[in-house]
Formats: sequence, structure tokens, C-alpha cells
Amino acid sequence: MEMDQYIFKPMETEAEMDGKGYVHYQSWQETYAGLVDADFLAGLSLEKQIAAAHGRPDNIIVAKDGENVIGFTAYGPCRDEDLPGWGEVRAIYVLRAYQGQKVGRRLMEAALEQLADYPRIALWVLKGNEKAVRFYERCGFRFDGTERDITLGTPVTERRMIYIRR
Repeated sequence: MEMDQYIFKPMETEAEMDGKGYVHYQSWQETYAGLVDADFLAGLSLEKQIAAAHGRPDNIIVAKDGENVIGFTAYGPCRDEDLPGWGEVRAIYVLRAYQGQKVGRRLMEAALEQLADYPRIALWVLKGNEKAVRFYERCGFRFDGTERDITLGTPVTERRMIYIRR
């Protein structure tokens, strides 16, 4: 499929919010099976992800194939207290069927463009999510050595990656 067929735009409509919620839910099922507690994943609901998308519509860019949302990125000021003045790519998800088609790359470029006022950008990646790590490295991110434990049913570790504009 040609990249020009995909649309990348700020999330604005109810349908786009519904689609973002679906992509968020489905991507967790596709990406985190085996990395995150199975009971935690089973407890996630599509309805809650859709409600969350409607509740936080700002700073989201969606990727669409026709009318269907196939991926999204969320971005904003970095939430890490030790990185004041940094930007953050807070999420980037693409449905498995669209991975490997440069959709994620275009979403990352769009997020970095929105974060143009920040010379340094951070993101967090789940330890063991090697496909995501390779993608972020291809986009210019590198580990800074910072890790944190979070609970997703059971404790898991996230690792921070950073991007410094040249």
C-alpha cells in the first residue's frame, strides 16, 4: 500500500477518538502478550480505552487508512522531574497489520515536529520490547541508563531512551 494513501492528522473527531481507543487497546493485546501479566491484559477493556481517548484528546496525532485509525502518537512536555524543559513521546502504537509500512516512522516524525521547541526528547519503553527498541534506535533514540519499575498486574521495568537534536 502506498504511504500517500495514509492520512496523518491531529485527532479531532468522535470517530477518530473511538479509533484511537481501539488502536490503543488492540496494540496492547498484540504487543505486550508475554511481556505483561496475562490477567492484567485480559482485564483491559476496549470501552475504557475509548473513554480515555475522549477524555484526553489533545496532543494526539492519528494515522488513518481511509476512515480507519491504524495508529497514533501522543506527545507533550516531559513528565520526568529530572528532565525539566524536555519533550516526551508519551505513546506510539500502530496496529500489527500496518507495522513495517513506515506508519510508525511517519508518526514519530510528526511527534518530533510537534516537539520542535524541545532540543531534547525522552520516551519510555518496556524492558524486553525489542521490536520497539530497534524502532526507536532507528529514529535516533538511545538509552540513558535510567530505569523504573511500574506495576501492570505484576512489576515490570521500563527503560528510558532519549533523543537530542543535532
